[in-house]
Amino acid sequence: MGLPDIIELSPFEGPIQATVTVPGSKSITNRAMVLAALSSGTTTLQGSLWSEDTQVMTECLRTLGFKVEVEDDPGDSCNRIITVTGAGGDIPNAGNRDEPLELFVGNAGTAARFLTAMVCLGNGSYRLSGIDRMHERPQDALFTSLRELGYQVDSPNGFLPAVVHGEGPKQASCRVSIEKSSQFASALLLSAKVGEWEIQVEGSHSENSPYIEMTRSLIEAFPSEGGQFQVEPDASSGSYLQAANWIQSVLGGSVHTLHWPESGWQIDADFPKYLPLPETLSREEHLGDSIMTSIVLAALADGPTVFTDLGRLRVQECERVVALRTELTRCGGRVEEEGDTLTVRPSELHGADIQTYNDHRMAMCFAVLGMKIPGIRIHDPSCVRKTFPNFFNKLAAPTPSGLGLVLRDGKGAVLDHQDLFTD
Repeated sequence: MGLPDIIELSPFEGPIQATVTVPGSKSITNRAMVLAALSSGTTTLQGSLWSEDTQVMTECLRTLGFKVEVEDDPGDSCNRIITVTGAGGDIPNAGNRDEPLELFVGNAGTAARFLTAMVCLGNGSYRLSGIDRMHERPQDALFTSLRELGYQVDSPNGFLPAVVHGEGPKQASCRVSIEKSSQFASALLLSAKVGEWEIQVEGSHSENSPYIEMTRSLIEAFPSEGGQFQVEPDASSGSYLQAANWIQSVLGGSVHTLHWPESGWQIDADFPKYLPLPETLSREEHLGDSIMTSIVLAALADGPTVFTDLGRLRVQECERVVALRTELTRCGGRVEEEGDTLTVRPSELHGADIQTYNDHRMAMCFAVLGMKIPGIRIHDPSCVRKTFPNFFNKLAAPTPSGLGLVLRDGKGAVLDHQDLFTD
């Protein structure tokens, strides 16, 4: 069964001792699936995330003609063992100009960008589309780079839906701007070896962009002729449990997250380093998506925190800068927005009905606030299916494998943790 329309959290009543798991990294899972499909062998991906975004990638690869097998992974209920049989750089299926092969990418930015580049290696036409919000998210810089490589991309406005006409590998070079998303560069790099492309990345922090470095490191470590590959837990998703640990530390308890990533691939693995919060945090220099968790926690801090370089948050699952300011203010928070900077000051917080804008991270960030502040009611909690389908289950499951929080539906009925999985 699915989640109710509203989930209300009751704060921790005292100290707990919990040890919890976090599902696999979405960013690594979807990159690994592309690399596995382009490989010349069969690759088994252990610890892969099984969520809306990775299911979208799975279905698109199957539509493209790749064999993708999925079985349960004992490490976490939202992990899977995914086995992909590569085609040696070929794309088995394609449409034609009159009837392009349809690929639905939902609101998965990784699938949208990575597959747009990948299908250029095919021989035929492919139409990529998603939900309305995906059709508002940037794609133009990627389209420009693919055209520079010599491929035809049909899009009247620089967004999806778009039709890509694959012509196979081409020895060519291009530049790519990452001002709006580093996923544009990652998309090209993932297919560059097979495509025989030379990619020059441009934009602020282009030399040390953490997500581009993740892509490069993953390409180097990946078994290109098939084999085994372990996907590490998702540090962005783990930030909510690290935040719970910070809240518990004041109460004398602890929340330990198993197998915290140590590869250096995920910038959000640094999240615990910034607790308690420093005076300033940057989306470009310090944290990735987990900076949203820090922004919400800042309302509970002892002093003001300035969050800078938040521009990319505006073009993700929702307009996150405005959404964070709006919902924190709704809870009594003191938040100032100036350019791409938010300043959050401590204040007397209270419960509120939180709108989540169909954004998984908005739901989970404000659920963290509900661990401390009574009366936080999360609307549309099912949006967590995008990256962390069993999030609310972990909050409500009894300790030590869960946090033991009491969750209620919108009518006040206590929810059974065993039912708290998204469809």
